[in-house]
Amino acid sequence: MTTTNTTSENSELTPAARLFGGDLSVVNVGLAMFDADIAAQGAQVTTLDWTPPGGGSVEAAQALDALDAPETAARIERANAEAVERITSARPMLIGFGRALDVVPGMTPTTILHAGPPIAWQDMNGPMRGAVTGALVFEGLAADLDEAAEVAASGRITFKPCHEMNTVGSMAGVTSASMYMHIVKNETHGNLAYTNLSEQMAKILRMGANDESVVERLIWMRDVFGPMLKEAVEFTGPIDLRLLLSQAIHMGDECHNRNGAGTLLLFQALAPGLLQSSFTTEQKKEVFDFVASSDYFSGPTWLVMAKAALDAANGVADSTVVTAMARNGVEFGIRVAGLPGQWFTGPAQRVVGPMFAGYKPEDSGLDIGDSAITETYGFGGFAMSAAPAIVALVGGTVAEAMQYTRDMGEITTTRNPNVTIPALDFQGLPTGIDVRKVIDTGILPIINTAIAHKEAGIGMIGAGITHPPAEAFTKAATALAAALTGPSSS
Repeated sequence: MTTTNTTSENSELTPAARLFGGDLSVVNVGLAMFDADIAAQGAQVTTLDWTPPGGGSVEAAQALDALDAPETAARIERANAEAVERITSARPMLIGFGRALDVVPGMTPTTILHAGPPIAWQDMNGPMRGAVTGALVFEGLAADLDEAAEVAASGRITFKPCHEMNTVGSMAGVTSASMYMHIVKNETHGNLAYTNLSEQMAKILRMGANDESVVERLIWMRDVFGPMLKEAVEFTGPIDLRLLLSQAIHMGDECHNRNGAGTLLLFQALAPGLLQSSFTTEQKKEVFDFVASSDYFSGPTWLVMAKAALDAANGVADSTVVTAMARNGVEFGIRVAGLPGQWFTGPAQRVVGPMFAGYKPEDSGLDIGDSAITETYGFGGFAMSAAPAIVALVGGTVAEAMQYTRDMGEITTTRNPNVTIPALDFQGLPTGIDVRKVIDTGILPIINTAIAHKEAGIGMIGAGITHPPAEAFTKAATALAAALTGPSSS
């Protein structure tokens, strides 16, 4: 805290007496709690919002110092420019749909994919356990939920993170062999990415629900919805998802939890093919009614679009750009372009926001899902200024929604010229989260997300705002510093 005395009288007084004997103009650095006390004494006070790098963590400060060394920093800047160019130039195209067993490399009949970093069955939380057991019943690997729990614990099931299989999954992210998947190709760089279909927003598997109605819906999606979508894209040809995303954001979506415009645009692109498919009129009506039942139909599509773009940056040596943020309900993990295949984790956080009637904050599970891939790309919570109406779902104010986007500009590398925000004079999405900037500023990425009940079988009970744990970024920075400045580095 610094002070300035504006009175020049009594120059014979001691320096301390002169300082405090007249009118004070105080700059308060860091602790906002001081400004009320200072103002109560009649002094003018300006508070500067500041925190020590890394929240005061010695480990974080040391890593940041190493990464800020001139030669190392120059290498990082070159690498980050390449990484974000690969992300922003990516053109993810929806090229088809197919069963996970048929299209996802490495998928087997006994593989279950899940959201977030790696986790064992015995460590999973309620929603993820509920989704796993429901999927095992759906696949015919268990007769009921009790048997499914036994099968899950038996060692016969292979659990893998979606992100390690070129896939993303909303909420629990549970994906099994018979589920139909989006197939998205990054036309610019050639990589493929996958995600399953939206169950819409009823009592659904991805939220941990697993009763008979959930399984029946999954069977219908396997037998009717998925195959019809597959035929539809065969008629329409590839669909440019980056173009649709940009249009949806111009129409008031942030494309994570607000998807009204995006769903209309995606359905508009698919409708001619759906009508030309070989299914009956009754089945087509079922599909049209299902899509109309919730705006979330396009939600998974934006996840896989972002995944296809961000994966193109993986392996850019020396880059500190984040290529994934994902949560399994117990841990929050990030992945970084310059250290491909590695997870850096910290504890999953609470999601704070409005609850559905009858539920309390203590009913909620911790943050879960791969859907923060949207924020990693630069939309979702990063683009709430494009969709101020989202505050009705996740809480907060329109002014806060606008500020979130500005704040995210402080921790990212560039603005994406291909996806812009009208309300900010068509500024591009803040893109390319930089591990160094997160630690240096103390600003954590903002994520808006749904809230699942902490117990299996219940489902979504609210939505809100959360952040990653700072610990994950500290671990990533430490590993990057070791890789870039160690004996074997060039």
